[in-house]
Amino acid sequence: MGIFEYAPAPESREIANLKDHYRPFIGGEFVDGSGEPLKTVNPATEEILAEVGTASVSDVDAAVRAARAAYETVWSRMPGSERAKYLFRIARLIQERSRELAVLESLDNGKPIKESRDSDVPTAAAHFFYHAGWADKLEYAGYGPNPKPLGVAGQVIPWNFPLLMLAWKIAPALATGNTVVLKPAETTPLTALVFAEICQQAELPPGVVNILPGAGDIGAAVVEHGDVDKIAFTGSTEVGKLIQRTVAGTRKKLTLELGGKAANVVFDDAPLDQAVEGIVNGIFFNQGHVCCAGSRLLVQESVAEEVLEKLRYRVSTLRMGDPLDKNTDIGAINSAEQLAKIRGLVESGDAEGAQRWTSPCPVPDRGFFFAPTVFSDVHQSMRIAREEIFGPVLSVLTFRTPDEAVAKANNTPYGLSAGIWTEKGSRILWMANKLRAGVVWANTFNRFDPAAPFGGYQESGFGREGGRTGLEAYLSV
Repeated sequence: MGIFEYAPAPESREIANLKDHYRPFIGGEFVDGSGEPLKTVNPATEEILAEVGTASVSDVDAAVRAARAAYETVWSRMPGSERAKYLFRIARLIQERSRELAVLESLDNGKPIKESRDSDVPTAAAHFFYHAGWADKLEYAGYGPNPKPLGVAGQVIPWNFPLLMLAWKIAPALATGNTVVLKPAETTPLTALVFAEICQQAELPPGVVNILPGAGDIGAAVVEHGDVDKIAFTGSTEVGKLIQRTVAGTRKKLTLELGGKAANVVFDDAPLDQAVEGIVNGIFFNQGHVCCAGSRLLVQESVAEEVLEKLRYRVSTLRMGDPLDKNTDIGAINSAEQLAKIRGLVESGDAEGAQRWTSPCPVPDRGFFFAPTVFSDVHQSMRIAREEIFGPVLSVLTFRTPDEAVAKANNTPYGLSAGIWTEKGSRILWMANKLRAGVVWANTFNRFDPAAPFGGYQESGFGREGGRTGLEAYLSV
């Protein structure tokens, strides 16, 4: 059966209320940053969206001073029940402005509107709702009768889920009584700066949240600042290691959520059609720009050919194109730099002898796009099986026994997530205990809940975000 043809269903970019110029947010006000302005680009068209004023080292110092003052005079002294009201207000404002935020996120990031609309923005609001509920119950969280906040939290977030990662970081920090200095990714600062508007709308006390756009040097300045008590970073393992070396020997508390090379393991008794949907969601959601993406598919040898046939057909039905079209499944790669990295790793797969299959979907002439790609005949020594590609590229390996599946799944320096597909509950429990991964999904993939902790092991970092466990990172216990 052929692929259904859909008429274009574009969302209006006017809904994003895009401004010509955006500025840093310090002490409750938008200010002229003293750094060099940057121009943020729509990765689907390569057009300049807006000019963004950036922070300098002096602005970092001003933001930390504002956060410290707000912490000592207002926020840490405020009863949890009052802090909760602000978090609830922020959550409701995210919901009220959800369509605007979704369109802006897709413009700035390149992800399909149906993902930003149905996943990113609702989950961001859910994190604020969830953590608002904890704000007046911290003494019952299991961390002692009177847990205290740490102080000023410096937070650095990535470009793959700009608004959602902001929510993951800011919501628990505020709920536990800390104040925040946050540095969004250089290529995706816009929704973070609209979030600053939401903080103003919610009448959040000045200085409780500060947003500093800029490049890596501004993130480094936040990390190195002597009056920051806690660092939270999501991003590459390479940068995470630099941060860990920087804060070693200091009093700063640190959590790192880094890269991944997750195994998605399919046994011969799995519901294969359901598994194929999970495989596609696991690697092609958000163009593969997901730290916990199921980028290594381990299939039991007896069903490998059948799974590959079903998978290739299913991937060939995915639509690539305008991220603002509601029919689009695969949007744009976030930047030219990331596209070059993906291409380089794919070329290494070709050179090392893996069999590449690429979706026949049309690729737009403009913008940073890469067609969904599946490699078979992959060996564990290949770069595409070892390195995080962070793009819509799947490496397929096979196994014969459950023990071999565990050995191959754990043969990685990462340890963020994994998936298991089988009808046997006992096998799921056995394997979940064997896998060295912070999150293990069973007969599903990429399911998140604010009440569930998320984080990894080894080169995927340490610490947890979300749930009761995630509160500990922002408390002196």
